[in-house]
Amino acid sequence: MDGLREAERDGASSVTCLPLDARHGAATIWSRVAEQAGRWLTERGLQSRDAVLILPFAQHLAPARRAWMQQGSWLPRVETTHSLASALAPSGLAEALQITFDAAIDALSAKALLAQQSWAQALRRQDGRAFDLAVDRLVEAAQQLLRAAHQRAPQQREAFWAEARIAVQAETPGRFESALAQVALEWAASDARPAATDVLFDLRPSAWIVLQAGGADPLAQALLRRAAERGIPALALIADVALDEVAHAPALLEQALCEDFEDLAQCSAASVLAHLHAGRAPVALIAQDRVLLRRVRALLERRGVGLADETGWTLATSPAAAHLMSLLRACSAQASLDEWLALLKSEPCRQLRGHLDEQALPALEALCRKRGWRTPQSVRFDDLSEASLSLWRLARSAVRQFTEGPAERSLQDWLDGLKQLLQRLQADEPLLALDAGQALLDALWLQRQPWPGSAHEHMLLNTELDHAGFLAWIDQTLEAQQYLPPAPDQAQVIVTPLARAMLRPFGAIVLPGADAQLGAATAGPALISDRLATRLGLPSLQQRREASALAFAQLLRADALTLLRCTRQGSEPLAASPLLDRLSMALQQAGLAGMQVWSDPRAATEIAPRPQGRAAAQAPGRVPASLSASAIESLRDCPYQFFARVQLKLQDSPELEAELDKSDYGSWLHALLHRFHEQRGEQPDAELLTKLADELAKDLAPAEFLPYRSSFDRFAVRYLEWLAAHEAAGAQYEAGEQSRELQPWADASHALAPLVLRGRLDRIDRQADGSLLLIDYKTGSAARLKEKVARPPEDTQLAVYAALMRDSGAMLQALYLALDDSSGIVAVNHAEVEQSAALLLNGLEQDLLAMEQGAPLPALGEGRACGFCEMRGLCRRDDWSEEAL
Repeated sequence: MDGLREAERDGASSVTCLPLDARHGAATIWSRVAEQAGRWLTERGLQSRDAVLILPFAQHLAPARRAWMQQGSWLPRVETTHSLASALAPSGLAEALQITFDAAIDALSAKALLAQQSWAQALRRQDGRAFDLAVDRLVEAAQQLLRAAHQRAPQQREAFWAEARIAVQAETPGRFESALAQVALEWAASDARPAATDVLFDLRPSAWIVLQAGGADPLAQALLRRAAERGIPALALIADVALDEVAHAPALLEQALCEDFEDLAQCSAASVLAHLHAGRAPVALIAQDRVLLRRVRALLERRGVGLADETGWTLATSPAAAHLMSLLRACSAQASLDEWLALLKSEPCRQLRGHLDEQALPALEALCRKRGWRTPQSVRFDDLSEASLSLWRLARSAVRQFTEGPAERSLQDWLDGLKQLLQRLQADEPLLALDAGQALLDALWLQRQPWPGSAHEHMLLNTELDHAGFLAWIDQTLEAQQYLPPAPDQAQVIVTPLARAMLRPFGAIVLPGADAQLGAATAGPALISDRLATRLGLPSLQQRREASALAFAQLLRADALTLLRCTRQGSEPLAASPLLDRLSMALQQAGLAGMQVWSDPRAATEIAPRPQGRAAAQAPGRVPASLSASAIESLRDCPYQFFARVQLKLQDSPELEAELDKSDYGSWLHALLHRFHEQRGEQPDAELLTKLADELAKDLAPAEFLPYRSSFDRFAVRYLEWLAAHEAAGAQYEAGEQSRELQPWADASHALAPLVLRGRLDRIDRQADGSLLLIDYKTGSAARLKEKVARPPEDTQLAVYAALMRDSGAMLQALYLALDDSSGIVAVNHAEVEQSAALLLNGLEQDLLAMEQGAPLPALGEGRACGFCEMRGLCRRDDWSEEAL
């Protein structure tokens, strides 16, 4: 503004303010702009067709041109500074190591520059993450400084760089930060290319007309000062209004107070719909919070509302990027089996899957989960079906060709390899068919080539990266690129940032998130302090705050404005934005009515309570063909659990990426003890046990298994001590991992004659009196096992094992062997196990016959089994109503 006032005093420029009143509302302000500018040109005898009208944003071009045509006179050239510069001359090409404003390429250039600094390389060796952060800050500061220089007239840049050098050297927050800031400054200053907008300073229109909204534009101010120096008439139209001096309010100004995030999203969507129903279209939806906005969009799209999003999203969050990254992660030498299955399911492999049986992939995944394979190397080809094996080999072969070669190669070589990989997988068309697919391929230089001699070509050819570095570069590239989805022809709602909503003829504006975050200034470059920014004429913290206030004040030109905010964030109260407080005070001082309380248009729907009772099922004639000990225990714990697990065969799919837990440790101990007792011979027991433990541990993730493996030495000593005492009493190992079957009711006339009991016994020992001792290994606490056998008929597992061994002709005894109890190896005997087996078979026969005849299988909803049941969601235990039980 100061520059405009100076130009006005020189007599070559005029300044006209456009007040915030009924005549300058969002729907009519462009007519006022055309009237004021047309009158000013006529009074000075200037030709409007030779004048240039500069606007703040590209979204202002269409309404400005329409308003001027309605005046019935020649249109001036209506442009933004960037659109006018692009029309006049092409932008200069960034050469090697020059700033491109492409964050990923500039980061590579910054690393190359820092490679020449010993202090930076020392940091890189000591702390790679800190070095990467320093690179990001260097790029951020250099780009900001170069932008600031380009907003000045060409004749003033040398003075700017000289002043910047003095100012940066005077800043001493820290030796490292100061050195980094000086590198950023010299990097930016070394770029001698003319700015793309330099052609504007040589332009000689009949007049310059500049519209200012949201704060002063340094480039526009520089153009007006240059016009004053050359005697070119200029007019500055100032639409900015201080929020504290507002003396006009929209016809509908309302505020909604919401309880939480979901309530805020619903109220925002309801407010948009209410404005549309009232005929206020299009509605501007101000993008303050991206997470909130996604929820509001989802609610509006359910109602068929057409939205145009001017904010877009980062390319990294697009479906095309997700599928490409799944491919690249699978190419890593450390890729997990889960990442490989994700690749085979992704769009890049759709054509590959199309050539094979459609069941090849489901069968492969099911087998991987069943076998517990965790890495691609653990997949056993002999177990795969022909189709699954073909799919696996095709994908592995394609990726192998991409990864073969030197560990480090040029970025261009990586990209060429990626192109070939996509061609081998026939993935080009599937990627292009996805949202942002074309933008993705262009951003990664997969379907275009950089200009010869450009900075992009130089960095692609001369940057050496390993696979992890290549992935990091792709991620950085996609994070820096914005994708704007195509807008519908008739958009009812336009999602736009606060600044770009200024002076646009919206029917209504909805601003969700008008809390303390609204008006808070965004952080500037970390290497440029607020004092340094003020000295160099860069946007300071106070200027950024004031720009937000000016942009907010422009919303008051709309006919309807709805402000929504949460009153609490979790358990903490959440204050309103200071901008709302300033607005309330301004309205009060102007004698205007304050903000109305938003009227919620949502219709309340009464839902009649429907108490949920205990779940139950019936399955007449559906007795399973076989039962295991765990199935029988499930029936005894909860009939409904048995119905879901055994009769419906519902089960959780095991996670391939799940961390090792106590059950994995138990399986390892089972396998270890079985091999140990099968291979005992001349070698000492302690040496054999240690050797077998090391062999079996190779199949497990070393880092995850380390806590369990570290306690093995203590276990080995305890177990060998127990074993010595056990064998001294006359017991000898006879067999382990024995699979047994039994038809308890084999009589052909019996309704349960076909049913088979199955089980696998951990271990069978022969005792001195000739009886058989059935041993089941456990890694739980001995106290829990003692609870199980305190009432022998209630223990299922050992009773089933005894039933399976009843045709052995020997007396049977049984015990649980607690291997991991804090007090050592503990044997927990099951007294009179043969009697328990007989009782179990008798009770099981009655239960199964009742089930066969249609007896209900209720959910018990009680006891320890219910607390950890994976079928809890199926029986709706947490939704049962006490009055319905």
